[in-house]
Amino acid sequence: MTTRIEKTVFISYRRTNFPWAYCIYQDLTHHGYDVFFDYQSIDSGSFEKAILENIRARAHFIIILSQSALERFNQPSDWLRREIETAMDEKRNIIPVMLEGFDFGSPLVKRALTGKLASLNSYNGMNLVAEYIEAGFEKLRNRFLNVALEDVHLHVLTGDAKEITDSQKAAANEAAPVEIEQLTAQEWYERGYIFQEEKNLDEAIRCYTEAIRLYPNFAIAYNNRAAAYNDKGNPDAAIQDCAQAIRIKADYEYPYLVWGNALKDKGDFDSAIKYYTEAIRLKPDYAEAFNNRGNAHGNNKDLQDGLEDLDEAIRLKPDFAGAYNNRGNVQIGRNYLQDALNDYDEAIRLKPDFAEAYNNRGIARKTNNDLQDALNDFDEAIRLNPDFAPAYYNRGLARKDTNNNKGAIVDFSEAIRLHPGDHKAYIGRGQARSDSGEIDNAIADFTEAIKINPDLAEYYLGRGNLLSKKGDNLNALSDFQKASAIKTDNGSIRASLARVYKALGLEKEAKEQEEIARELITKEHEYNQACFEAISGNTDKAL
Repeated sequence: MTTRIEKTVFISYRRTNFPWAYCIYQDLTHHGYDVFFDYQSIDSGSFEKAILENIRARAHFIIILSQSALERFNQPSDWLRREIETAMDEKRNIIPVMLEGFDFGSPLVKRALTGKLASLNSYNGMNLVAEYIEAGFEKLRNRFLNVALEDVHLHVLTGDAKEITDSQKAAANEAAPVEIEQLTAQEWYERGYIFQEEKNLDEAIRCYTEAIRLYPNFAIAYNNRAAAYNDKGNPDAAIQDCAQAIRIKADYEYPYLVWGNALKDKGDFDSAIKYYTEAIRLKPDYAEAFNNRGNAHGNNKDLQDGLEDLDEAIRLKPDFAGAYNNRGNVQIGRNYLQDALNDYDEAIRLKPDFAEAYNNRGIARKTNNDLQDALNDFDEAIRLNPDFAPAYYNRGLARKDTNNNKGAIVDFSEAIRLHPGDHKAYIGRGQARSDSGEIDNAIADFTEAIKINPDLAEYYLGRGNLLSKKGDNLNALSDFQKASAIKTDNGSIRASLARVYKALGLEKEAKEQEEIARELITKEHEYNQACFEAISGNTDKAL
């Protein structure tokens, strides 16, 4: 058995931590170490061979660990994960180098380090901070790399792997040194990342802003700040940051995704689809972009295109709970109720704490008249996320359908408290209050809904019916006239106008509206009958 001091090193890192990887590379190379790290992008056909052979050709394996580095660790195909697993299998001297905020004991880290990676905290590692960078490098060299290794078998690089290694080293050796401001900016970035994961968006934005101040060309900091702005409900600020990120790095796919998200949140689905498409062009296996584009297609009622995108997202990432949930939504739109339920079941199986999937499955079950199962799903969605306004709204609808108007009013009120601009929740509460005999309160709810969204004829019709029930026929007439101006071809509105005209003694106007209502309702009946015949297969009577 022989032991020797080896000076061959492989640096494994996530691209977000590039300045640290390059700084370590420069220091070790300056001190005589033979170091490999993928400085430049390697063609996909040669990447696996070059990376794996270089791990086998080197005695030491430095893994740079940060919160942001963990982002895709839960995917078995993630290359950073594969690099670590290969180093473990080859029994390399693994040295975890931990950056700002990384803690093996944190819940985020524990969730990410599964399988073989769960043992990573048993390796002897070190923290590295920008303020004491020189002392940290000295410690890395003298304590962690200056060790005798027993029976280390090193692979000899040949062919393409050697050519790629030489070209990577040549490119890295010509690059300018890393400035201390870049490393400090990285520390601020990691703090921002942690705050963003914890949904503390204000602090995340503050940290990313400081990172950008220190390093103005920090594209990923712009990207992540954009995502935080969008989550805070400021899509315009998000779009500005995305534009900056793309200006710095034109082939950077992530800002196109965030830009698409901001446009989708603004209701511009067509433009959002274009940005998602650009993200996919830059990264053809970008499952998240296919998922988001599929969702935008669904919102745009392009259901077949949405289904195809979500199928592709699931093909690329079979454990993508969000894509199953979104595909379920598209299946609901296509009236494929059982397929939707199957997708929601799978989303929940993959992610048992997925409140949105429980809520959506509840909607599907309610559509299928499985009211008790629907209520159970809404209960679970609310248990998992007590601030989930849509779940309260949907449970209110289900409770109303079971004649539990008191419970429905409580749920609609909570939905309104959490989301004061939800006009549908006001209408739901107004209907429940009307059914409970609270006519004045019901009218107040319809009035609030109309303030928020004054363009829906149904809201004026509903308030008009309540006013008419109170005997306030003049105000009821005003509402029915407004409803009729919005929807001129609605028989129910015309019938309501006829009724209130008659109550006011305006027989001529009442008769005129009755005739229009009769004609419109007959046409509606004939159309619905033709649709039914088409569905039933009776083509002789179908449209």
